Amino acid sequence: MPLPLILVDLLFFTGKKGGMESYVCEVYSRLPSEDAGVRFIALASSELAAGDTSWFPGDVIDSGISGENRVAWARGELFSVAGFAHRRRASLIHCPANLGPLHSRVPVVMTIHDLLPFRHPEYVPGAYSLILRILIRLGARTARRVLTISAASRTDIRRYLHIKRTPVDVIPLAGETRGTATPTVARRTDQLLAVGNRMPHKNFSTLLAALALLPEQTRPHLVISGSHGDDPLTPLVRDLGLQKWVSLRGWLTPEELDTLYAESTLFVFPTFFEGFGLPVLEAMAHGCPVLCSDIPVLREVAGDAAGYVDAHDAARLADSIGELLSSPTKLARLATTGLARAKEFTWDRTAQQTLESFQRVLKER
Repeated sequence: MPLPLILVDLLFFTGKKGGMESYVCEVYSRLPSEDAGVRFIALASSELAAGDTSWFPGDVIDSGISGENRVAWARGELFSVAGFAHRRRASLIHCPANLGPLHSRVPVVMTIHDLLPFRHPEYVPGAYSLILRILIRLGARTARRVLTISAASRTDIRRYLHIKRTPVDVIPLAGETRGTATPTVARRTDQLLAVGNRMPHKNFSTLLAALALLPEQTRPHLVISGSHGDDPLTPLVRDLGLQKWVSLRGWLTPEELDTLYAESTLFVFPTFFEGFGLPVLEAMAHGCPVLCSDIPVLREVAGDAAGYVDAHDAARLADSIGELLSSPTKLARLATTGLARAKEFTWDRTAQQTLESFQRVLKER
């Protein structure tokens, strides 16, 4: 009898989606089909199909759908994935990026990373917030099982999606990087690092305002990565007179980002909302001290291994940055406790727990 076939929905994957792409790469690179007792096949965006798919443990099929085209992507999620899975006689569909089929004869496991459009619709531009709420809710109602990445996100799922009978498994992420060793570079004494897209909840404007409050003679250099195209932070950097102290970096390779984590003095994560906060663990895994927003999900992830601050207040953020940079002892303690904390989270465990969730649904069949 052939092994069960799991179709993985990778229509969203373009190489520019950040944490969700890290999630699927890390998990599926650790799930070789034979050892897992299942087979895998992926339905991919045209961007992914044209790129490196060596990390995926099965055939990758080009859907012809662009993950950069939001309308085509949403249509594909709603109608194409389930039909393709049925034709391929798949036993299970995994939708790892918040969206899934409207209806499906094949059981669906759906990963919901966060509910930003529900918790903070003001941070999602225009009508896209309403559309996402509709699509997420429809996908969750179809799913046989939901996976999520933090207890905070599970609470939101129960609160906003009203899927009381659907099991929701919390499977945390990890900070180790796939196949990339920590670079051997010298740790600087005057470099802050921040990463993320330029959506409003990432709160880079407050970080820049805090940097401007620090005395020029001791002001550190700040690197912010993660933008695509023209960086919307450029005018603010200019208006604050921070051109000399700020480097706005675009989308970086994993190797480039690893180097920045390894050489930076302090990682600052001033976000207002996260489903998990993966960059916090990534920084810790590289021995980089972390200062982050004092929000419940980051307390859940970082525990006592990070510094916390009310990131709504630029003055408090500036004071916290200045205090840490002036205390090598505190930085060293955060680096040591951060490394230990990061080791508590492994991608092998994430992959294994994900497979166990799949197996529960397969047994139900």
